[in-house]
Amino acid sequence: MTLISSDTVLRSEAMRILIKYLGTVETERFIASIKGDRFDYTEWQQNLWEGQDVEEIYHRAAEHFDRKFGEK
Repeated sequence: MTLISSDTVLRSEAMRILIKYLGTVETERFIASIKGDRFDYTEWQQNLWEGQDVEEIYHRAAEHFDRKFGEK
């Protein structure tokens, strides 16, 4: 993993990645949902994969990728 040197660079890279995978509109919706709530990213992340093993997470991610980008 690459260490990001500043908050500005971190924000820029995060926005680039979000836009690449979600698109501009969905990225804006995501940012608005976080800013509008008292969103605790750490708590959310801790509960995100609860009760799922690595195999299940992998298969769900692969299915999502196939739906989003299609099997070619």
